[in-house]
Amino acid sequence: MLTDYVQAAMRKARYKILSGGEGFFGEIPGFKGTWANAATLEDCRDELREVLEDWMLVRVRQGLILPIISGINLNRPKGRKQKVA
Repeated sequence: MLTDYVQAAMRKARYKILSGGEGFFGEIPGFKGTWANAATLEDCRDELREVLEDWMLVRVRQGLILPIISGINLNRPKGRKQKVA
């Protein structure tokens, strides 16, 4: 499910060619703060995926909501307590 979520978010990514031959810029709308830039489009995509994964981990650690994307909801239902193994 995590892989599906990341792939769905990456499909929403938007890329721009930077002026002056400075490479590429990418961001994911709806995922505030997820952006990357690199010399090639492939490197920009790879960096953006890493940024997204780190962004998700930080939000989960801080108890923040993750956006629902393509019907995938990774958020815990409200009112349920987490069991400790």
